[in-house]
Amino acid sequence: MSKERLVAFMDAVLAIIMTILVLDLEKPAELTWSGLWELRMNFFAYTISFFWLGTMWVNMHRAWDNVEKVSNRLVWISMLLLFFSSLFPYTTSLVAGSFDNAVAQAIYGIVVMLVSFTNVWMYEELSRIIENPQSASQVSSHNTWMVWDIGIKVVGLILTLTVFPSAMMWSVLLAAVVIVLPRSI
Repeated sequence: MSKERLVAFMDAVLAIIMTILVLDLEKPAELTWSGLWELRMNFFAYTISFFWLGTMWVNMHRAWDNVEKVSNRLVWISMLLLFFSSLFPYTTSLVAGSFDNAVAQAIYGIVVMLVSFTNVWMYEELSRIIENPQSASQVSSHNTWMVWDIGIKVVGLILTLTVFPSAMMWSVLLAAVVIVLPRSI
């Protein structure tokens, strides 16, 4: 299969997922500045999830540039990545509604981890099918810094489950600002 068909499908599904995120935002009980301020954690959860998915999309496009044909294995890894990503609107709404709830944050964290691990698996497969050795090396270098990204998220999940319920969302933000964004820009 040519990459264009898979990339177009992934683009469409990610766009739908990101759109559903905004549809799940709560409306204020009273449309005032204080009513909007009460929903600040909803907007924070939405923003983190939107830009996390957006950054994943940007990095994927860069990695897929040198791909000519995709393997059946890569198609199924991509489907799994989209499946886990499709859970973001649900888990984001859980966190947005109960930001300091350890269960909501843990469920969000599990989805984040599943997407992250599948993303690493996808990059590993991409590095195998890219024919240009230099390009394949650049793609596989993605997983080198993903170790740090995943490490921060694991610490966030552990803190969420033990002493600091909202740590998962904060760890995703920290990983994005310190590791992912500087490497993506």
